[in-house]
Amino acid sequence: MFGPVRVTPISGYAQPRPALIAVAHGSRDPRSAATMSAVVADIAAARPNIDVRLAFLDLNAPSVEQVVHAVAAQGHRHAVVAPLLLGSAYHARVDLPGLLAAARTAHPQLGLTQADVLGSDPRLITTVRDRTLAALGPAGDRVPLGPAGDRVPLGVVVAAVGAASAAANARTGEVARQLAGMTGWLTEICFATTEPSVTQAISRLRAQGAEEVLVAPWFLAPGLLTDRLLAAAPDVVHAQVIGPDTALPEIVWDRYDTALTAASRVSA
Repeated sequence: MFGPVRVTPISGYAQPRPALIAVAHGSRDPRSAATMSAVVADIAAARPNIDVRLAFLDLNAPSVEQVVHAVAAQGHRHAVVAPLLLGSAYHARVDLPGLLAAARTAHPQLGLTQADVLGSDPRLITTVRDRTLAALGPAGDRVPLGPAGDRVPLGVVVAAVGAASAAANARTGEVARQLAGMTGWLTEICFATTEPSVTQAISRLRAQGAEEVLVAPWFLAPGLLTDRLLAAAPDVVHAQVIGPDTALPEIVWDRYDTALTAASRVSA
């Protein structure tokens, strides 16, 4: 599924180029792991001569520890660990760094550099816009016409996981603001695990004059939480999750390159 190790040199590193370990969240829902496998296959295809591995933080295999062990056993001296996470909350700031600290102790010969999360990259905002437009149908035919023959105001609920950190949730709210700035749509943020809920966000959009409301998931993959959002708001259209998309390989490899550059500066 994934390509062989690349042998092109990079400044500051011996051959082969560092491996990429793409770390997904993990879910009890098999659709999630299948989607992330497809995402990582696309990432690997974009640079087929770099060793690319998929690992999961929880609930799915292989684990981060297992993949780090396999990469070390193959003889790699350095790997970039790229979190396939849309937010920089507990998993990115505490959980994954802790796992990597333990892995460095277990494999002192293997350098491990953690890359930045995907975050609210504008390219992903564009993908959410495209998923929303696809859900609206050809020429936006799911949005009804008003008395004057114009499309009625559209409201979009950007639905995310939610975190225990209010600061992390505030950063996620920026996704809705960016989408509004890009499209002119009325937008609100909601969370699957905390407030505001999807029904609260829909009510806010209605109060602002939105006559048609659509839910745009800020999720990489479908799963139990996206099902929860569907069940909570069954009477509105739900767009598809981000899923495999041309933006993701671009962003992940940007994160990889940036992490390597930063690591080379530290070691210089």
